[in-house]
Amino acid sequence: MSARFEEIDWQPTPLGDISLRRRREPASGADVYEVRLGDEFLMSSMFTAGEVALAELGLEPLTGAGLDVVVGGLGLGYTARTVLRDQRVASLLVVEALGEVIDWHKRHLVPLGADLTGDERCRMLHGDFFALADDDRGFDPVAPGRRFDAVLLDIDHSPEHVLHPRHAAFYRPAGLRKLAARLRPGGVFALWSNDPPSRAFTAVLAEVFPEFTGHVVTFGNPLQGGTAANTVYVARTASAAPPPRPADPGP
Repeated sequence: MSARFEEIDWQPTPLGDISLRRRREPASGADVYEVRLGDEFLMSSMFTAGEVALAELGLEPLTGAGLDVVVGGLGLGYTARTVLRDQRVASLLVVEALGEVIDWHKRHLVPLGADLTGDERCRMLHGDFFALADDDRGFDPVAPGRRFDAVLLDIDHSPEHVLHPRHAAFYRPAGLRKLAARLRPGGVFALWSNDPPSRAFTAVLAEVFPEFTGHVVTFGNPLQGGTAANTVYVARTASAAPPPRPADPGP
């Protein structure tokens, strides 16, 4: 049995001090893992429904096998693990700005570390998702210009509540157009948000993507009672146009 509370790791980063903590939930006796960045509470293993739904809803519209996926933001790994549970996925590139978070998984300090690092389809990239999305070379430094079937993003609290001011440009039409260029025809961009569906952001999606929707994901909140909710936006690029029919040669 673990101690009631333990700080597993603490590191200074350019974005602020980051810490990984584990505490025992009195009611269930289960270990709960939590991450804080400076004064911001980022994530908890007690609340993972939104992260799981991001992967499930983001991959649902896709057909066929051999899918190549990007996840922006590693966190505690629940979105990445859900992606890898989909047998259609051939490769997963996880982009994480904080090398410390990647290190937690490689050292198996978090519950899903062994699952992710032991899956040969999964590669973790220490990099700035937003800078890579803005770069014409794209997300994969090994294969510049590579395109993907899905990009699933869970970094900021919401498009209106970002962790750093430089992220804000991504959520505008010009930023999302660059992201869309990284997707294959019929590819999906999915975004987790801690806020209710935003009319302002759906208007931005409408400028870039021919298909989009906002899903409200509800789940129980044992700390405050009742239910809580996240939003998952799912947008899709246009499918490849069918080849033109050959002209009728006539009689």
